[in-house]
Amino acid sequence: MDLYEHQARQLFEEYGIPVPRAEVTDSPREARGIARRLGGRVVVKAQVRTGGRGKAGGVSLAAAERTTRRILGADIKGHPVRTVMLAQPADIESEFYVSYVLDRAAGHFLAIASAEGGTEIEEVAATRPESVARIPVDPAEGVTSAKANEIVRAAGLPPRAADILMRLWQVLTREDALLVEVNPLVRTAQGQLLALDGKVTLDDNARFRQTRWGEEDERHDDPLEAAAAAKGLNYVKLDGEVGVVGNGAGLVMSTLDVVAGCGARPANFLDIGGGASARVMSDGLSVVLSDPDVKSVLVNVFGGITACDAVADGIVRALDAVRPTKPLVVRLDGNNAVRGRAVLDDRAHPLVRQATTMDAAARLAARLADTS
Repeated sequence: MDLYEHQARQLFEEYGIPVPRAEVTDSPREARGIARRLGGRVVVKAQVRTGGRGKAGGVSLAAAERTTRRILGADIKGHPVRTVMLAQPADIESEFYVSYVLDRAAGHFLAIASAEGGTEIEEVAATRPESVARIPVDPAEGVTSAKANEIVRAAGLPPRAADILMRLWQVLTREDALLVEVNPLVRTAQGQLLALDGKVTLDDNARFRQTRWGEEDERHDDPLEAAAAAKGLNYVKLDGEVGVVGNGAGLVMSTLDVVAGCGARPANFLDIGGGASARVMSDGLSVVLSDPDVKSVLVNVFGGITACDAVADGIVRALDAVRPTKPLVVRLDGNNAVRGRAVLDDRAHPLVRQATTMDAAARLAARLADTS
């Protein structure tokens, strides 16, 4: 579960991490009073569970009431803005980046830090990877003073950032988080270090321990994720262009990796489960094909409990219901795969292509996404 920025800020403050004074509102009129309490000048920040708010106009240093009225109700990457946070501005001298993230494959946490923080951190990581330090953290050892100073030296952070790194580790471990990020961590002209923006992702499996955050407010979910949830589908929106549908979490994860290995980016994770009935397949494709970011779709199914001909029936049903304008690549294997391929051949939809292996299907989907 992703926390809103104001919730992450609340956690940071509880753990002694310096943050600007801030308040949250859903009222333009109340925003004026908050601005007065905070000293007049404020930064108005849309509260949505997605990145890129600044570039989308969701962060602004301007008149509080007018700016709040403009931002409330706006749409940022499919997320409607229903609340804003007003925060005291900082006189920024330098910006840094720090985070902890769970590295499942390696079986440890990873500290990621850079002396070049801010909105372009992704570009820095891509073009100058040597500017971003990646330090493994043993969960049993944690972030001691020695480990924090190791991270500081590797990333070129101010020495006083070591204390913030140790406190961020406490947030991560005590709050059952999978990700804790501060971007930017700033040094002000007065020499103070401040966590100017934060992101915290909690482990859904630990919700029973983190009840104070309550249930996620479904009004703020990604609309595609909300539509999928209403259909009982296990769907997660990603930032790519190749839609991915598979049966079984392991198969879907493998498919995401293979798509990425072909030079494309997956647009979603969608596991339709072991009992991939025609109805479930139809519902899943309807969600994936409604994503405007999707340029092609890869359906990768291994027939087991549900035979591949039933899955093919679901694909045909979805094609008739959704009327797609994006190409689909289908790979069917396992129980009744030959019959399932025949069902698709009989339908002969001009946008449907078939492949017999996962690698071939991923290469084709990537190529089609690149040319769409």
